[in-house]
Amino acid sequence: MLILGVILLLIGILVGIPILTTIGGILLVVGAVLWLLGATGRAVGGRKHYF
Repeated sequence: MLILGVILLLIGILVGIPILTTIGGILLVVGAVLWLLGATGRAVGGRKHYF
């Protein structure tokens, strides 16, 4: 999710499409939160690991 967020954010900035920038930023933040929760060992959505 982090990689997809970065890709959409970059495409949105380079092409000038604000909706891609917004979606990319949201995915980046959500991916970072899930990554941090998973790294601390906290179960997210009933699962300890997302592979």
